[in-house]
Amino acid sequence: MDNTDYLTQGHTVRRYDSELAGLHGQLRAMGELVVQQLQEALALGRVFDMTRARQLIAHDSEVDRLEVAADESIFELIARRCPVGADLRVVITVSKSVSDLEKIGDEAVRIVSLILEELANTEGRKDRAKVQPELDRIGGMALAGLVDAVGLFEVWDEGKALRVLESYREIDSEFKSELRSVMTGITRDGLPISSAVNFILMAKSFERIAHHAQNLAEYAIFEMKGIDMRAEN
Repeated sequence: MDNTDYLTQGHTVRRYDSELAGLHGQLRAMGELVVQQLQEALALGRVFDMTRARQLIAHDSEVDRLEVAADESIFELIARRCPVGADLRVVITVSKSVSDLEKIGDEAVRIVSLILEELANTEGRKDRAKVQPELDRIGGMALAGLVDAVGLFEVWDEGKALRVLESYREIDSEFKSELRSVMTGITRDGLPISSAVNFILMAKSFERIAHHAQNLAEYAIFEMKGIDMRAEN
């Protein structure tokens, strides 16, 4: 069920509606960018393109810029409109969401930085190939959860948000299982300590991204229904 009615009731001052819609627009733009970052990070683990890796790290400044712009819009709207009720929930949701999205961007950059360390030597590439299937599975789960969560900013659907949360609960145990697989592969193949640490850090970054995606779904439910899902867990 689409729960966008509360967004379309409108205010006497139409510019206020436009300002609230603008916050959602900034949130969507930032969400789309971090999804792209994670997609690029996953691709770089297979193609080993140092130039693309460095470009992706440099592009993280755009995520930071969008976060600052959203914060400025929020502060201005609070000062001008003193939002309450459903309007205040919009402001809180956007504020919390852009913070999590910025953290997701940081995790994507961390993953790429670790890949750059591997690119520095041929052995690093060979080491990664030994655990690539496990890292691909973990990264794929994180990306799927993020795409679904960011999609909530376009279609405000309570049922979909609840499914995102349920999906996270299901894959949380899979993350732990796959992380053990990575560590087993590291032990089995006798990888160097430096490579082993890098791969474990990558897996943990994917896990943190999935957790941030869960937060985004909780914020969406809060905006739509005024329910703090943290109290429900």
